[in-house]
Amino acid sequence: MIFKVKIAVFFILTGIFAFGQNTAQTENAVAYKHSIGSSFFMLGNFLSDSPEYYLLTYGNRLTKKDRVFVEFNTWKYSEPLGTYGDSEELYPGFVRATGIGVGYQRFHWKGVFTTIQATSFKKQYHDINDNKTQKGFQLYLQLIAGYRFEFFKNRFYLEPAYALKYWPIDTNYPDDFAVIESGKPNYIFEPSLNFGFKF
Repeated sequence: MIFKVKIAVFFILTGIFAFGQNTAQTENAVAYKHSIGSSFFMLGNFLSDSPEYYLLTYGNRLTKKDRVFVEFNTWKYSEPLGTYGDSEELYPGFVRATGIGVGYQRFHWKGVFTTIQATSFKKQYHDINDNKTQKGFQLYLQLIAGYRFEFFKNRFYLEPAYALKYWPIDTNYPDDFAVIESGKPNYIFEPSLNFGFKF
């Protein structure tokens, strides 16, 4: 029930943003059509239990309101994504996921934006001794709402956001991983904090 309420609120907010007026976009924002970006969450790589998370995004601003992007993304994890950070059991090993995604970002009012994104991940399973076992595939979808802050003559940006992440396709778990994954949700709500440079 709580999940349904969260979904309803998320889509209501997305609808409100979709009909907002984009009156605050400056001419300077259109002058820089290209962007390169990443995520502040890569700072987690300095932790002792590093997720080895890396993100690189190239974007192209088509109009004041429309941007498309392509993204390279990789990380490793040792627990079900649907309970990430709160899992009671860990995998007997870990998963290394590497993928390329595409997305569309729509600016609505001031810096308010929504984004839809799809990423195809190749998953490499590793056992507890770090031996590669088998491979899988994951289709990872995101629906994101956030706000873009721009600095230094609109050349740099910061995007705090909140996302619904959903993976309808997730294949070929090893048997011992599948036991732990069984019954876990195939979605999660998570914050993000991306940054970038426009040129």
